Amino acid sequence: MSAHIIAVANQKGGVGKTTTVVNLAASLVERQCKVLIVDLDPQGNATTGSGINKGNVSNGIYAVLLGNVDIQSAITPAQHGGFDVLPANRALAGAEVELVQELAREMRLKNALSQIADQYDYIIIDCPPTLTLLTINGLVAAQYIIVPMVCEYYALEGISDLIATVRKIRQAINPELDILGIVRTLYDPRSLLAKQVDDQLSAHFPDKLFATPIPRNIRLAEAPSHGMPALQYDPKATGTKAYLALADEVLLRAAQKQA
Repeated sequence: MSAHIIAVANQKGGVGKTTTVVNLAASLVERQCKVLIVDLDPQGNATTGSGINKGNVSNGIYAVLLGNVDIQSAITPAQHGGFDVLPANRALAGAEVELVQELAREMRLKNALSQIADQYDYIIIDCPPTLTLLTINGLVAAQYIIVPMVCEYYALEGISDLIATVRKIRQAINPELDILGIVRTLYDPRSLLAKQVDDQLSAHFPDKLFATPIPRNIRLAEAPSHGMPALQYDPKATGTKAYLALADEVLLRAAQKQA
């Protein structure tokens, strides 16, 4: 059985993308799934948020994309959370330049993941917040996208851009790419603007919006500095419970897609 491969992507930064990747991974492990995080962002935040020192990463995703190491040898267990990580650091930024001349450069990640996809239930890809060759690799490798977004005015613009990108990639390279869902992050139900954006999302994407919003939560913000998901840092936090509920929705939607 091959893994469900999900890219977590938004062409806008600061939307809780990496927080979603790490906490969704830990929540899926809690639901008895075997999970791999692929850190495709040169900032390496998913790597450090999993308790891995990115300064010590020599054979990470960068070496895999360039074909210098076997993907199996680059996979590292997270310090906490029970999932595996294909780690990243600043060296990954150089992959953009080095891959430009390579044949089928946008297929590098897809080809690498095909070698280990049967070892996992879920592979979650943390994409950079800009549309780069790395992001395209992530979207070409994935079956689904989860879009984290903050309920602010400009966020709707960002979603429109991403949907246009998905459409192009679907037409050109990856016809099975589909948006699994939009998740509202850093959510404050008391905000009038959040409510207005919420209403617009419900009107425009009624079947794509996850029911579970992820609240603004200090525990979610603190956990990465301890190199662990919120589930390990504070199991009772509201943010932790929200990600467990989101994981249940992801499991349900993925099962429906497969049916």
